[in-house]
Amino acid sequence: MSPPTDTPAGPAPRTRTPVSPMLVRLVAERATGALLRDRGTLYLCDGQVVHAESPAAPGIDVLLTTSGRLRPEGWREAVDRAGPRGRVGRFLVESGQVGDGELEICHLGALHDAAFFALAPGSGPTRFRYGVAHWIGPVRPVPAEAVEREAARRRELLDRLWPCPDLDTAPVVRSRRRPDAPLTPRQRAVLTRADGARTPQDIARALGRPAFHTLIDVRRLAAVGAVETPRARTPPPDPVPTWFARMSAETADPDVALLRRLRDALEATL
Repeated sequence: MSPPTDTPAGPAPRTRTPVSPMLVRLVAERATGALLRDRGTLYLCDGQVVHAESPAAPGIDVLLTTSGRLRPEGWREAVDRAGPRGRVGRFLVESGQVGDGELEICHLGALHDAAFFALAPGSGPTRFRYGVAHWIGPVRPVPAEAVEREAARRRELLDRLWPCPDLDTAPVVRSRRRPDAPLTPRQRAVLTRADGARTPQDIARALGRPAFHTLIDVRRLAAVGAVETPRARTPPPDPVPTWFARMSAETADPDVALLRRLRDALEATL
């Protein structure tokens, strides 16, 4: 019998370091409350993510009303009547304004959109407020691990499309040259609003779309040359110390009288 041959092991599965170690601990203890970070908030119930908010992402209200699926006055009524009881989502369904499945899909999209920004690496200190619940109420919880994994996947996708993170926060500026490829209707809608003042988040709110989807369109537009890529910012020069500036001024303007005395002394010795 021939001895067994060693087969080369395949690449080890890549493991991601959690963005928020506190989130890992809260999941383990099945905590309920609000996880606050600089760029957004995750709401937990029994260790699962039930909602997310971020200033960079349009909320579920914008996604529903801007698209025309829900009247703005219908949303305000739901918040006024069911917000204090934390049942806005159920009120919308029970009043017949939104279907159950439609609410779940829209809520899931808003949750992952906001979580992408809230879980951005290096987004500052993390705090947790136990017992805090969001007024949207229960819709469908998502495992925290799945939320982190999706946020990481989205960051990797953006880098593959066009590796320029500054595009995500800078005003979108149209390029003067023609794009290198045909544009989709979604991309044309974004490009129409690229006025040099609106950021991708501003355009997302104007269109009533998730911010991440708009980031994808902006990076793809940059890849085909339809929008300009922000130039790398040149760091300002180090300030010159006051003592050095004073000394430089003094040496640049020498004492003429002293030089004359030295000249006279040298002539006297000759």
